[in-house]
Formats: sequence, structure tokens, C-alpha cells
Amino acid sequence: MKQNKSSNMKFAVIITLVAVALLAAIAVFSNKQESPTTEIKQIDVTGQPLFGEEDAPVTVVEFGDFKCPACKAWGERVYPALVKDYIETGKVKFSFVNVLFHGEESTLGSIAAESVFERNPEVYWDFHQALFDAQPVEDHDALWITPERILEIASGFSEIDQTLLKEDMEQQATMESVKIDEELVQEAGVAMTPTIVINGKVMEDPFDYEAIKAAIEQEIKDEN
Repeated sequence: MKQNKSSNMKFAVIITLVAVALLAAIAVFSNKQESPTTEIKQIDVTGQPLFGEEDAPVTVVEFGDFKCPACKAWGERVYPALVKDYIETGKVKFSFVNVLFHGEESTLGSIAAESVFERNPEVYWDFHQALFDAQPVEDHDALWITPERILEIASGFSEIDQTLLKEDMEQQATMESVKIDEELVQEAGVAMTPTIVINGKVMEDPFDYEAIKAAIEQEIKDEN
């Protein structure tokens, strides 16, 4: 009788271990099958800054903040490869949507960038990059996006009328454009910066360039 009980217990333990192993295998398999993207509605980039061919089959949108250190890092690590591999080859058009997660400084930077975009669209992307370049390497929370600093950055561009830029900042002349960006942020459910969206697919890891490439290639394939 004791032997039967012992055998039954051993059998039960073996069954339990097998079940646990199966569940673990299923979990690992499921994780491997997870998509690195989340589907949302295609972002309407009408009126937004665009870099690349207008008829490019793939639209990549960055939701970013000039005050955000991760956005600066993305611009240094991932963006140049995206430009070289896809934007310059006519496969991707790139757009930037302002996010105001850092309050007044984010708002001021966005107003200034929108002013340059409206008055001098030909130098917008260079000014955009100059703003990110001006971001401090350390002490990110320190106040640095100020009217004075923005005008100092703008002084490097002969096309920009600093008097008009100063007036636009003081009067918040481009606030309507900034509010449109805020609406896009809410519609897309953006919770972090940078958020990268490829034809309506949100990348799980904005720094995973291989996943970005795979998503772009899939979109190009689907278009053909």
C-alpha cells in the first residue's frame, strides 16, 4: 500500500514538472512571437515638417521633445542611419511632432521651431538639429531653453530674422501649431519620448534600429 502511494506521488510530481516545463516553453515561444510594434491610427502629418520625398511609401514620425535627453541620443545614434539608408534613398519621409512633457521649456522650444518652420522652412531641420545640439550633456533639468539661448542659436542662420523670431516667442505666435501637435500626441497615446511611429505602427524600442529597418522593409513590401 505504501509503495502504491509512493508511486502515485512520484507520478504526480513528474506530471507537475512536465506541465511547468510546457508552460515555460509556451511563454518563451510567445515572447519570441511578440511583435516589436503596436498598431495605431496612421499619423496625419499634414502641415508638419517633412524631410524626404513627399511620395515616399513609408512615413516615419518622431514624437520628440527638445528638452529630452533620450531624443537627443536617438538623433545621434539612430537618425543618421535612417537618413542614409531610407530618407536619402526616397523610401521614407520623416516628420517631427513636438511633445511638451517638460513644460514651459518644451513649449518655448516648440514655438521657436514652429516659427522657423513657418518663416524659413528651408533651414528648419538645421535649426531643429542645432536646438538638440545645444542641449546640455549633464544636468538636463537645468533651465537652458530660454529666449536668449534660442536667439543665440538662431544667430548662426543668416536666413532667420531674429527680431521676428523674438516677437513670435513673446506673442506665442505659433501656439496653434503647437496645439495641433498636442492633439496628435493624445491621439497616438504617446507616453514617452522619443516615440517612433512607422506607417501607424509604434516601435516598442525606438533605439532598436534592426527592428526599425524590418518594419520599414515590411511596409515597403506591403506597398508593392
